[in-house]
Amino acid sequence: MGMESNVVVFGQLARDLVLVVDQVPPAGQSGRVRRRRELLGGKGANQAVALAQLGMRPSLVAVAGDDQTGTRLIEQVGKDGIDTSAVIRRPGTRSGLIVDVVTPDGQWRYLEDLPQSVLLTEEDVAAAEDLTANAPWVSIQLQQPPGAVLAAARQAAAAGARVVLDGAPSAGGPADDLLALASVVRADAKEASLLTGTEINGQDDARRAAADILRHGPGLVALAVGEAGNYFAWPGGDLFLPLTNTPVADTTGAGDAFTAALITALHADEPPASAARMAVAAAGATVGHPGGRPALTKSALDHQLSLLPAG
Repeated sequence: MGMESNVVVFGQLARDLVLVVDQVPPAGQSGRVRRRRELLGGKGANQAVALAQLGMRPSLVAVAGDDQTGTRLIEQVGKDGIDTSAVIRRPGTRSGLIVDVVTPDGQWRYLEDLPQSVLLTEEDVAAAEDLTANAPWVSIQLQQPPGAVLAAARQAAAAGARVVLDGAPSAGGPADDLLALASVVRADAKEASLLTGTEINGQDDARRAAADILRHGPGLVALAVGEAGNYFAWPGGDLFLPLTNTPVADTTGAGDAFTAALITALHADEPPASAARMAVAAAGATVGHPGGRPALTKSALDHQLSLLPAG
């Protein structure tokens, strides 16, 4: 890239095939595809793209296969302004594929071909040590194997980076150890319940869950409250922001854009409430099109910010 990265993303890299259909056909029948998109995808890649669009200098730590799809994916990552020096080409491995089947009401169904060999290992994390040693921010997608996730968090924290945890650990994962290393935690309602054991059915539930997470050490927690909005909490303050009134084509990638905007705003020393507004705006700017690839233009973000309650 020619410039030192200021955020390292550990996560998934895959090919996304997005199919917009009128309806999912029953067994034994066929259905017409109204729209088809083939693009760079995976939670790690989507978040890195969003960070680059927002003006950050991201590096991606992820695994591609040694196939032609892997070559094309890495080329696209580079074109998006993302450092690919830590993307692993795994011999004998096919690159990940995610098929996103979307109906007109914005509901999605994923078909994932993500073999174990396209997930990060502790050795992959160690190989990226030079990146994490120099970046002030490290974002970790918790869908990766627990050993690799914890290794990445420890490596980043030891280097003095601010660690962002996105999601919830796999079953049996080291939640308490991870939370103690984190500066920022972002989770949807299901992930928050896995982290804390609290069902998130409303703001009061989110408030209790966030307080539990903050006690472990993070400085900011962002939890989705179903389809109502997002609850943010930090020492000495909290904020609930409703979702913007935006027609939803596909919620894929909204969380990745949300986290990317949160990191970008905090990196610019914005206060938590301002960072929260930017995060919700970025998510709103992503749900209007099928597929998880963000398009975080200034005009799109300004429009979404205008839809939020005055801060």
